Amino acid sequence: MSLPLKLLSFAKWAAWVATVAYAVSLAYAIRLKAIHAYGYVIHEFDPWFNMRATTYLADHGLYEFFHWFDRLSWYPLGRPVGTTIYPGMQMTAVGLWRLLGRARAAGLLTWWKHVRRAPISLNDVCCLVPAWFGGSATTFLALLTLECTNSYAASGFAGLIMAIVPAHLMRSVGGGYDNESIALTAMCGTFYLWCRALRGPRGRGSAAARAAGDATAATWAFGALAGLAYVYMVAAWGGFTFVANIVGLHAFVLVACGRYTAKLRVAYSLFFFIGTAGAVQVPVVGWRPVRDLELLPPLLVFVGLQFYGWADGERRARGLGPGGFLLALIKAGIVLALLLGAAGAVLYPRGYFGPLSSRVRGLFVKHTRTGNPLVDSVAEHQPASTQAYEQYLHHVYRLAPFGLGLSFLRFSDAGVFLWVYAAAAYFFANKMARLIILLGPVAAALGGVALGAAADHGFVFALDAVVERCFGAAEAPAAPAEPADPKDKKAKRAARKPTARMAAAARRAAGAARTAYRHPAICLIRAAALAYAAKTYALPMAREFQAYCEELSEGLSQPSIMFKARLRSGEEIIVDDYREAYWWLRDNTPKDARILAWWDYGYQITGIGERTTLADGNTWNHEHIATLGRILTAPEAEAHKIAKHLADYVLVWAGGGGDDLAKSPHMARIGNSIYHDFCPDDPTCQHFGFYQGGRPTPSMAKSLLYKLTTYGGDGRGGQGTYLNTSRWEPAYTTKYGKVRIFKIKKVSQKSKNWVKNATNLLCDAPGSWYCPGQYPPAIKWLIDKRKPFRQLEDFNTGAMSAEEQKYNEEYHKRMAGDKSQPAGPPPPRDGAKPTSLAHVGCYRLESQLPADKVYGGGDTGASISAAVNLAMAEKKRYVALAKVGDDGHSFVFDDKPTGATLPPDSPGCGRPCADSGDFYCGCADAGCDGVARQSDEEYLRRWVVYDLGAAGKKNKKAKKSEL
Repeated sequence: MSLPLKLLSFAKWAAWVATVAYAVSLAYAIRLKAIHAYGYVIHEFDPWFNMRATTYLADHGLYEFFHWFDRLSWYPLGRPVGTTIYPGMQMTAVGLWRLLGRARAAGLLTWWKHVRRAPISLNDVCCLVPAWFGGSATTFLALLTLECTNSYAASGFAGLIMAIVPAHLMRSVGGGYDNESIALTAMCGTFYLWCRALRGPRGRGSAAARAAGDATAATWAFGALAGLAYVYMVAAWGGFTFVANIVGLHAFVLVACGRYTAKLRVAYSLFFFIGTAGAVQVPVVGWRPVRDLELLPPLLVFVGLQFYGWADGERRARGLGPGGFLLALIKAGIVLALLLGAAGAVLYPRGYFGPLSSRVRGLFVKHTRTGNPLVDSVAEHQPASTQAYEQYLHHVYRLAPFGLGLSFLRFSDAGVFLWVYAAAAYFFANKMARLIILLGPVAAALGGVALGAAADHGFVFALDAVVERCFGAAEAPAAPAEPADPKDKKAKRAARKPTARMAAAARRAAGAARTAYRHPAICLIRAAALAYAAKTYALPMAREFQAYCEELSEGLSQPSIMFKARLRSGEEIIVDDYREAYWWLRDNTPKDARILAWWDYGYQITGIGERTTLADGNTWNHEHIATLGRILTAPEAEAHKIAKHLADYVLVWAGGGGDDLAKSPHMARIGNSIYHDFCPDDPTCQHFGFYQGGRPTPSMAKSLLYKLTTYGGDGRGGQGTYLNTSRWEPAYTTKYGKVRIFKIKKVSQKSKNWVKNATNLLCDAPGSWYCPGQYPPAIKWLIDKRKPFRQLEDFNTGAMSAEEQKYNEEYHKRMAGDKSQPAGPPPPRDGAKPTSLAHVGCYRLESQLPADKVYGGGDTGASISAAVNLAMAEKKRYVALAKVGDDGHSFVFDDKPTGATLPPDSPGCGRPCADSGDFYCGCADAGCDGVARQSDEEYLRRWVVYDLGAAGKKNKKAKKSEL
């Protein structure tokens, strides 16, 4: 290679390095928006448990961490944290924190303003980990794209997309200290090292090795590193199952495509052996890699490759032709099938193989309801929609298919990986919206392939051709072609065949086309075309994409535990009610106080309030959570009869929006799934809700939850209900009324002491750390009423009973829409139902709705017919709906909303109503998958408003809170 070409090659490499470095800085900067706006605050719910676990690891060390039985959670049972947590993130954060402390002590961090005055805190490290790992994931994705395409341009563009694409950003903003924030780095790193292990040898003297596909030193090195990266992935996140199966599927596809080589077998064997050996050391995983059904395919690929390698060795040693090789494969296949059959016959009856997990099973069933009201209450378990793809991928959603098509033009071992990864990630994202995070990296890579192809052919390859033409390429002279034997009649006859002549002509034409394509004049035209396309289309779309990602990052950066809002006066404030409540618990209650609250808030109560909770987001015990639901939805007196044996305080979220009243239908359904006497013959508990007009049904009005959330200072609650303060003493209400805390009176000290007594713990061995607690005997009557929960997909433990089958069938039937409304006051007879509805528009803010609005909620927030009935009953002209699954929020009012409407195709505005696909019902809270909450939105809502016409007026003002 001549010097100019070497300089050009170096320039391309340097430009690639600079581009990836810029992408990393971009990834870091966009993830710091939350920290700049709110400070070093941990977000959401799960990150608070992760922070608490990290603190425990830093204070007690790894051994104690893996033997930690947490008695502040899941009272009175407790939780063995060390064997139920993926510890990779905690170990990473503590390691980085200690490393930074030593670096500061050594004077190596004087340039970093953050640590000049004092060492960086563990809290700050946990807040920064998502931003740091957003940059490392970007780097590994760029390297993976380079390995799969051999294009610096494609790799650079992929890195730039990965840095800010919302599908990656959604789980990695500063303060979002969740497992996925580091898992994408582990996943992309594993994929890159795996593909790098398959790269063939380069340089002189390697032709024979390339032809034979022999393993090289690089194969061994990168195969082992891929296994170690996979071990880190296993320790980081439960999504390691996806990684193992993608690598195994890629190896299988390569063999099926006839691309088996020794280096493939060696690389996969190293990956699987080292990865599995490391994975079984993670306590939460154990022997799952060789027992669980979802992890058996990679094991079968490993075994299959060994037998295929034996057959290939026979072929090479004995010089077998295609027929002989096929016979050797058949022999190996028969032996393999017999061995696997014998192993299965011995192990399966003994229960060796673990069942498919319910989450994995849920990815392959047709319906979106699992039959488990706890799982069905989580919106991110629902399938992804087109709006979700556009929300989290934006322009990349339409660009990636072009990249996938172009990737088919380069057939290589690593190139095939992009096909496999894209197909699998798209399949699973279609099944569960949460898994769009897995689609983000490959979408970025394919977007980079599309843009890189344009840049390569428009500029890079053109520049190469011009430099070669001007300066020449110092290449070794080609070996002279051997002259054809004039006596070889067979060769002469073959050359005279029409197909041979056509092939020769095609080669000559292709050579001429390549020569013309590389002509300086054509190269100039290519560069000009690229410049025009970039200026006209690419750059405006790139700016639009970046602006969109920046805007969306503002919404994703809101910590949810605190948010910005405006008072009536227009003053902007930060509502910090939730932390305020938890701090009050920490500072004003005994250290052994037990807090009864819905499971959503458990991590925050223990993490911030440092008090014992009855349940949290681990949701490992359905029956225990159902008991919480039963207490909160039970009549006040019955609830006290249970709660006094389990808790000292009750904490509820109030104040509208996503408060506990909005979640109450789910609480009732979950409670009824175990305690069938609450809603006999109705798994969906339709009698527990609100009538048209917002009046509670009798069971709702009597419930503890309703009385606590609507409690007023005079003891009066909503709709004239009263709270018995001799049982529930008001203890604290936050500044803006978002959280209310009540002290439980007449607590059973006997039950509390019984649970504390160590002799009542169920230790698995004398002196063991694993010692779950028990329910106090005083509520044995309640525990005995439980019916162990079985869902439709729960085939793991045998057939359902007739009663269980009936429950599940009725649940699915009613959740699908076959349900009756609670009997309440009918609409006035003189108000005829309007023949048509006029769509007014879609609104973001509840404050855009007029002050005379009357709240409906429940089914009226998801059913257009129920909402119309509500409007007619209240004699209002307009109706606004925001749907959450089969329930939602609704208002009816007289005056048209103020302010601008959203475009009709805005995310969340086009969600169909539950009872009619001809009308839109908007979305709210968890139902707004793919919609980002903006900084001025207190709650995530997309209100769709309809005009019923002159249905009558009723000048009744609804009370409005300060917010």
